[in-house]
Amino acid sequence: MNPYLEMTSRRELLRQIGMGMGTLGLGALLGHETQAAGAKSPLSEDRLNPLAGRYSQYRARAKRVIHIFANGGPSQVDTFDYKPMLAKYDGKELPGEHLATERKTGAAMGSPFAFRQYGESGHWISDLFPHVAESADELCIINSMHANVPNHEPSLMLMNCGAPRVNTVTPSMGSWITYGLGTENENLPGFVSLCPGGVPIVETQNWRSAFLPGAYQGTHIDTKNTEIEKLIAHIENRRTPREVQRQQLDLMQALNRRHQAARTGDPALEARIQSFELAYRMQMEATDAFDVSQEPESIRSLYGDDLQGRQMLIARRLVERGVRFVQVWHGAGQPWDSHEQIEKNHGRLAQESDRAIGALLKDLKMRGLLDETLVIWGGEFGRTPTVELPTPGANSPDTKLGRDHNHHGFTMWMAGGGAKGGYRHGSTDDFGFRAQEKPVHVHDLHATILHLLGFDHEHLTYRYAGRDFRLTDVHGTVIHDLVA
Repeated sequence: MNPYLEMTSRRELLRQIGMGMGTLGLGALLGHETQAAGAKSPLSEDRLNPLAGRYSQYRARAKRVIHIFANGGPSQVDTFDYKPMLAKYDGKELPGEHLATERKTGAAMGSPFAFRQYGESGHWISDLFPHVAESADELCIINSMHANVPNHEPSLMLMNCGAPRVNTVTPSMGSWITYGLGTENENLPGFVSLCPGGVPIVETQNWRSAFLPGAYQGTHIDTKNTEIEKLIAHIENRRTPREVQRQQLDLMQALNRRHQAARTGDPALEARIQSFELAYRMQMEATDAFDVSQEPESIRSLYGDDLQGRQMLIARRLVERGVRFVQVWHGAGQPWDSHEQIEKNHGRLAQESDRAIGALLKDLKMRGLLDETLVIWGGEFGRTPTVELPTPGANSPDTKLGRDHNHHGFTMWMAGGGAKGGYRHGSTDDFGFRAQEKPVHVHDLHATILHLLGFDHEHLTYRYAGRDFRLTDVHGTVIHDLVA
């Protein structure tokens, strides 16, 4: 195992017995590359601050991630996977094998949305996403994604935590990345999860730190709120001056450390101590980071004066200020889960998010941030090219004009952060049902994301319960074709 990737034990031993120069020498022997002037060595940084910035294992293409989660499962054949054969077979049985899905489906259903080509790359994109399509040449579209099962809960755990089952408790991708790299701004959480109106299904497990120290867990922000006091409860203490708070906290932390000295190895206690310190520091910067009214009118107009526009703009402001991993959920529950009336439901959801996502891509590029910011879009799976049939006995028409869950083949895209812009990877079959050419499993996607961030996914590990865990478990292959 790479010593850098062990959380504390050997490094703490060296530090405590006065061998700090030995750890610096070990860092040189391991050959870690400096990414930026003034960056801290992973072997010499103070473990009392687990969020301190650290090097990746090798020179990274991306320094930060914005993961836009279309939770519920957007339809690939209605968005970024053009299938003209589907229109030809509209209303007819598909030839060949009828793949197993969660619910009963019937004949083929052509997309109600028009597709056309965009950019020099000629990416086929539906009229659901005209603003995103304006950045077509930045998109690395993966048409051959596949997962394990057609159910939300295990698929969310797979996409977010690399876990194939709900009861497999492993850290989320954002927690792994923050563990590996720390943060560029210690006054803000390293991992922020923006989800308006509540939480998605499986709730906070989607951004859990599991057995990693609690400092790496995602911080949920309900972006439906517009006032900073409601976005982040108790962000300011209006009764006690800041300098007095600092004195109180210093005393409390000294007592906490004395208490901790007799209880070494308690991650919950360490997480609590760190949370007090972060809460104090956030008073200085969080109010500014979440206040989109500070943006010029031209930028706010670009994103749109609505919920999705506001949270995409917040995401940009967070990564701009050094937050390592920002996840942006469409909303609570599973909004993209269009089992019926897909034209109406997907039409509404895309109208809510397209302008904001398109603005994010343009804004990041304009500011010179896109090259080092990896933007990811997609859901936990896709949807069937066949129409979903109503539940037997239900008082409903013969068809619901919606699509069932489809884990056999779906689409995600990446942009910036070293992803190959203007590139389309792999394909599904003629109808968009199964990944056929160059299939990419979720584990492969995770391995590639970590690669872009400067990590070998097999060596970003954490020892727990007698074994070395990693995001990709024992799976995953870096898809080098996706790398610019």
